[in-house]
Amino acid sequence: MSDALTITIGEERFRAQLRRDLTPLSCERFLPLLPYVSHVIHARWSGEALWVPLGAAWPAGEKLPEENPIGNPVPGQILLFAGEGSEPELLFPYGESRFACKSGPLKGNPVLTLEDSLPRITGLGRQALWHGALPLRIEVTP
Repeated sequence: MSDALTITIGEERFRAQLRRDLTPLSCERFLPLLPYVSHVIHARWSGEALWVPLGAAWPAGEKLPEENPIGNPVPGQILLFAGEGSEPELLFPYGESRFACKSGPLKGNPVLTLEDSLPRITGLGRQALWHGALPLRIEVTP
């Protein structure tokens, strides 16, 4: 399977790369979710970031160990969290971000890196903040 993914948020498409070099177990557990179709919303606790609760797509009760965990991601560094203290989720930072939930700070595993057009994700972040949820699709690039 290719490590190149396509992420579509609203009308915008991004190329992303799986980070098997940093988080091999997390990437292997993330891949069966693809293609993943949902919505992104603005992160409630994490600053300038979009957030995706993985909900029913993530196997019930399955936790991920930390793999090179990050609490302060940079734009384009997409984190996967499935541990204690919060629900399974993805975080898409577009600006200054400190990954957190209502019970406090989190650290997520960096499973994807956007390869292009970071200014476009900033626009989408602001759009979600002011206008609400945006459609999301993550799939293996054909």
